[in-house]
Amino acid sequence: MKLTHLQCFMDFAKPPAVDYMRPRLTYSFTRKVCVSAMKLNHDNDSLLFAAINSASLRYQESYRPHPLFVDPYADCLVPPNTSKDADQDFHPYCLATKFIDDKLLWAVSRIDGLKQVVLLTDGMDTRPYRLSWPPSTMIVDISPESVFQTAAEKLEGVGAKIPRSCVYLHVPMESSDLKQSLHFKGFNGSRPSVWITQGFPLMTLENFEDLLSIVSSLALKGCFFVGELPGWLAEKGTETKFSTGQWMDKLFMSNGFRVESISDEGIAENAGKEFAPRVSANMLFVAEQLRFSDDQMETWRREFQRVEDEGDEEGFEEL
Repeated sequence: MKLTHLQCFMDFAKPPAVDYMRPRLTYSFTRKVCVSAMKLNHDNDSLLFAAINSASLRYQESYRPHPLFVDPYADCLVPPNTSKDADQDFHPYCLATKFIDDKLLWAVSRIDGLKQVVLLTDGMDTRPYRLSWPPSTMIVDISPESVFQTAAEKLEGVGAKIPRSCVYLHVPMESSDLKQSLHFKGFNGSRPSVWITQGFPLMTLENFEDLLSIVSSLALKGCFFVGELPGWLAEKGTETKFSTGQWMDKLFMSNGFRVESISDEGIAENAGKEFAPRVSANMLFVAEQLRFSDDQMETWRREFQRVEDEGDEEGFEEL
């Protein structure tokens, strides 16, 4: 179902009527998400080109008289001869970026203490530098290693920095075990987190299914997963009898997420902008985790075991 008003996101804050318990997992995800895309040099070049193209859209949007957002760092990521003139109509990518920015900061503001943000990106995401992060925010970027390093050098060259009270880390998407890599960086599945995806390379529907499983296993109950997905995923998923909406509902709910699609028209309306509808190559969504994370389940298992052990000891003493 397409939503035309952004109040839908606020409705996600309401607790679900039913607790969705996650069965205890006894395995870890070790698949290399999209690793096949990184084995050939020409694929690396295509990933870099795609990231630069998105940066160019942010660059052009920033020079509008009344932009949806301003990215002061896109300038260093695009070729010197890049035109500053944007199309008269807002690009769906820029509308999605505006929506994701706003909802990311809204969700982070609701978290007390340490704030965990995981960005699944193309490697040139400038949100860690251009957004106003609250203190004690840990930002982890998962993206192609080569693209990220290229962007990092350029951003360092123009003096881009994150707030001193925040931490910014990178996990290569080529990692053999993303869950283990995130935990190694300090991610805690027993604490709230916000997950964002925009521009993250996906080669197959199976890639996304694996990725969604990883997010589901790490995201605390009540956490949000927001972003956009390539439209061809729906085409692959709807080769069966399901519509796009039914396919998304089924896929996300099978991983514990309640999901809603967001329309470009709704974003433009909320921002007070006129929007000429155009076909978007991507699908914008917002999802809330209804299950407990693996770390939550493990914590409760240990607590249950402790209570059982104490009960056994008391019963033995009575005998």
